[in-house]
Amino acid sequence: MLILSRFHVILITFLFFISLLSPLLSTAIPINIWPKPRFLSWHQQKAIALSPDFTIISPEHQYLSASVTRYLHLIRSESYSPLITGPVKLTKGYTLSNLVVNVTDLSLPLHHGVDESYTLCIPVGSFSAHLSAQSVWGAMHGLETFSQIIWGTSPDLCSPVGIYIRDSPLFGHRGVLLDTSRNYYGVDDIMRTIRAMSANKLNVFHWHITDSQSFPLVLPSEPSLAAKGSYGPNMVYTPEDVSKIVQFGFEHGVRVLPEIDTPGSWGEAYPEIVTCGNMFWWPAGKSWDERLASEPGTGQLNPLSPKTYEVVKNVIQDVAKQFPEPFYHGGGDEVIPGCWKTDPAINSFLSSGGTLSQLLEKYINSTLPYILSQNRTAVYWEDVLLGAQIKVDPSFLPKEHTILQTWNNGPENTKRIVAAGYRVIVSSSEFYYLDCGHGGFLGNDSQYDQRGGGASGGSWCAPFKTWQTIYNYDITDGLLDEEERQLVLGGEVALWSEQADPTVLDSRLWPRASAFAESLWSGNRDERGVKRCGEAVDRLNRWRYRMVKRGIGAEPIQPLWCLRNPGMCNAVNVALEDQ
Repeated sequence: MLILSRFHVILITFLFFISLLSPLLSTAIPINIWPKPRFLSWHQQKAIALSPDFTIISPEHQYLSASVTRYLHLIRSESYSPLITGPVKLTKGYTLSNLVVNVTDLSLPLHHGVDESYTLCIPVGSFSAHLSAQSVWGAMHGLETFSQIIWGTSPDLCSPVGIYIRDSPLFGHRGVLLDTSRNYYGVDDIMRTIRAMSANKLNVFHWHITDSQSFPLVLPSEPSLAAKGSYGPNMVYTPEDVSKIVQFGFEHGVRVLPEIDTPGSWGEAYPEIVTCGNMFWWPAGKSWDERLASEPGTGQLNPLSPKTYEVVKNVIQDVAKQFPEPFYHGGGDEVIPGCWKTDPAINSFLSSGGTLSQLLEKYINSTLPYILSQNRTAVYWEDVLLGAQIKVDPSFLPKEHTILQTWNNGPENTKRIVAAGYRVIVSSSEFYYLDCGHGGFLGNDSQYDQRGGGASGGSWCAPFKTWQTIYNYDITDGLLDEEERQLVLGGEVALWSEQADPTVLDSRLWPRASAFAESLWSGNRDERGVKRCGEAVDRLNRWRYRMVKRGIGAEPIQPLWCLRNPGMCNAVNVALEDQ
């Protein structure tokens, strides 16, 4: 830990000064920080020039040191000019020489619940700015904030002076899910996504690696899964690729959470462990309830096959070795009765009085110990507990070792999960599915013969989820009991890739994932408890332009004219009401 006694004297004096000021000063400032900090005070709105030799002084740490190098380069090279400038007076007579970083505990790991708070102050009259954090990961958030308050072109860079920021997230789990099974994304695409996540203070990259369509993950113990289940030898993730992505995540304060779903792509290597593999997903003349899958790409692991557990055990062990993340996502959504019923052994089991739920219980009861043996907490989709036709008894899901991820019925399912005593990650499709509203991907679909092309345009989860819809969603809505609210770990926006690939990755994610990031970092309400979506639009618009300048292809949310003419693009006589 780096300790400077002069820093503490300056900080105490500075804290006394800002304690006399109102936190409402944060509502009208010419600088733009995204996500908005929990507390910001900049009373005099003065600026100071950065020294041409400006540097960052920090403790030595593998990941923090890499982050410091990256941010120092960004500060010197970004050349950011605000689209809207405010009345800021440049202080003369001295320059800002350095940013001093203090970390209380360098050993705190990047796990859920780690302290991500930080304070940042640039006192008037000081040659140094000061960033303090409990953990390396909080310090990284502070570095990002510092980079966002710098403007100008090197060597003529400026920073606010007399500014104090105290910041921390409302929720510890703030993630982006990316599906790399239905369409393949290169390592560079994934790392660019992690880089953008870090800039938005998002901290979990949920990597949905495998699904029915492909198995692109190369595993040493089971190489045939990727060799036969991927789209080809150039569309796989090798152990070296995974290590590169995981290390890149650490350097950006982003956990990489693997999800290994267990459907039909496994059957390319092991057809004997998969039921209904490579069959047509919705047989002719059958009802929806008799389908074999919810979309093209069939196959489910067979819980009655001993070979299933041999392969699953190897997969879990290999994934745990490649991913140090303490959470392991085992999938478990949309188990379809019709698929299991195509197997003779399963039909015999059912004829003898067994149930489909008992099959799932057998699978969970046999594989959960594999996950726990790797010192991992199991994450499953909500279906394993809340499924309408197939679900397990809660006794098979120990609450201390299980987290459920919800994607249906909005706050209602969140309430059901926490009422049952489980921790939950919220990914309600009605609010957080970023692929929705882009039509359907089925060929020969008769609904397009209808006038208007079908009410939903072919998208099961239409309409398109606007940034406002995402921003305004309260993931603890309806939870009045504080103990239940504490079980909500956070949330994830999800990009499923039936109709997404690297060509649209950035624009599908950003800036809508930015709106999500702020709502889970500092909230979607102002100091009075009123929804602040209307106030956020200009800030998000400005942040979107800065992300584009940083190499992230975020889609526009307004014409540039709206930024040039503040307030002129607002709706007439419409106030955003507290929902």
